[in-house]
Amino acid sequence: MPNEVISPVAENYITKFTSPEDSVLKQINEETVKEHPQAHMISGHIQGKFLSFISNIINPKYVLEIGTFTGYSAICLAEGLQKKGGELHTIELREEDAATALKNFKVAGKENLIILHVGNAKEIIPTLPYEWDLVFIDADKVGYVEYYELILPRLSEKGVIIADNVLFHGQVLDEPIKGKNAIAIDAFNKHVSNDSRVEQVMLTIRDGLLLIKKK
Repeated sequence: MPNEVISPVAENYITKFTSPEDSVLKQINEETVKEHPQAHMISGHIQGKFLSFISNIINPKYVLEIGTFTGYSAICLAEGLQKKGGELHTIELREEDAATALKNFKVAGKENLIILHVGNAKEIIPTLPYEWDLVFIDADKVGYVEYYELILPRLSEKGVIIADNVLFHGQVLDEPIKGKNAIAIDAFNKHVSNDSRVEQVMLTIRDGLLLIKKK
């Protein structure tokens, strides 16, 4: 699904002046685009570099990712993990994508840092006894509010939640908004905006990212 918010000309310019993907990420990106029917869901070069930047700045001990896909974003998020005891937990509903991600974690040499959970994130999240320093939400859009509410009480004092697809291919800009996913994302954006516990900033990176932290 194309991005209707950021122009291709701007994307090309941004790519030109962003540090390149490493060889492993480039390979995963190319294989996903070639082989996966929903390849548009991959974070890709620019967003991946942003995720690794944030991870390196925060230097998290525990990272949670909801929605693994083929593992590209998890590898980026694992970049800044603390050397002693750092772990990234990622949750994927689809077994086939989980198998691909596991293979890619091994290729990237991150299999000892990334713990992959296969199943329903709403059931798995409450079983993980960690305080999260960094969270990336990139799963089913109708579940965003519930994921957020499950995570926020377990977010560390300086922890950051990053929610993906918050512009949902520009569909949240329509009047009226149509489609269950765009309606769900708009409801999530409003839910966070109205939450007095947090502050947030929305960025027009790729399909829109919402960065959230506790006040």
